[in-house]
Amino acid sequence: MRRIAIAVAAPTLTFSLTACGALGDSGSSADASPTKGNDVKVGLLLPETANTRYDKFDAPIIRSKVAELTKKQGVVDYANAGASASKQADQMQRMIDEKVDVILLDAVDSHAIAAQVKKAKDAGIPVIAYDRLAEGPIDAYISFDNELVGEVQGRSLLEALGSGVDSSDKIVMMNGSPTDPNAKQFKQGALNQLNGKVTIAKSYDTKDWKPENAQANMAQAISEIGKNNIAGVYSANDGLAGGIIKALKAAGVSKLPPVTGQDAELDAVQRILTGEQYMSVYKSYPTEAENAAEMAIAKVQGKDIQFDALTRDKVANATQKGIPAQLVPVVALTKGNIQDTVVADGIYKVSEICTAPYKSACAAAKLK
Repeated sequence: MRRIAIAVAAPTLTFSLTACGALGDSGSSADASPTKGNDVKVGLLLPETANTRYDKFDAPIIRSKVAELTKKQGVVDYANAGASASKQADQMQRMIDEKVDVILLDAVDSHAIAAQVKKAKDAGIPVIAYDRLAEGPIDAYISFDNELVGEVQGRSLLEALGSGVDSSDKIVMMNGSPTDPNAKQFKQGALNQLNGKVTIAKSYDTKDWKPENAQANMAQAISEIGKNNIAGVYSANDGLAGGIIKALKAAGVSKLPPVTGQDAELDAVQRILTGEQYMSVYKSYPTEAENAAEMAIAKVQGKDIQFDALTRDKVANATQKGIPAQLVPVVALTKGNIQDTVVADGIYKVSEICTAPYKSACAAAKLK
């Protein structure tokens, strides 16, 4: 994967990638010989429901974009695996048997699904890895620069700890699921920032990304380290952050240490407003989902110029090198830029964020 430039804008940390897709591309695929008309059937396989983004954002955005690109003739066959790798394999096999035209795959287990990816390839069905880089002969990949996400989280945690941060300060790392390749990249990116600057007193890989597992792990960490000896918590996403904060409160921690997150879930945005959570990583799901839909339709319609322009990066998985890819920008979401990110992008309305318990926090943050 090529290295991506980082831009920092005070007072909050904002990190962006260089343009990866075709947003500024003037190439035309009008001369392409389409292999399929507008009657496209897109198979969409998403991994779990613990993270609310998949059902709330990804699936409906992809469905809407496919309809737009195909003059409402294209359809999306959506299945969610509920964190079960075997269920996802069955779902993918059904889509292969039903001869969908292209599959967007967000793998529960990137290694376990490789055999199904090979079956799809043998059946002539292109597979685009969505959000997580699956193994096997995939045709393209779209996600965020996951190591950069971890760097954003790690750097933000250090910012929260302040200029007096010391290498003896103890933090807890609550990483994502060990079956998710993204989690390993988030972890590595965070370690790039944290190693040598703080002491990682406890580190956990959280099974299935479940908040209740993070809560149990955090309770154990508090017991072993001491509730007053934890300077900060690296949390790989917002769901885990919620479990971590519950454990801290249950232990009687009155002044919560800074806790990171990812995904800009509504609960997390509200926790950021009240100071319970320090930050999240906002990833533009509309950009990722819409561009994934464009990639899928361009691929099956033979619009090679458009497809190539959308996939100018290259990545490698455990079985394949030089995979065409698009990496989408990320932003550190803090109290100071909620208005300019999730509100401006239409992810949430102010009325959704500023419910009765959060009115005063919204007013203090000048959120309107």
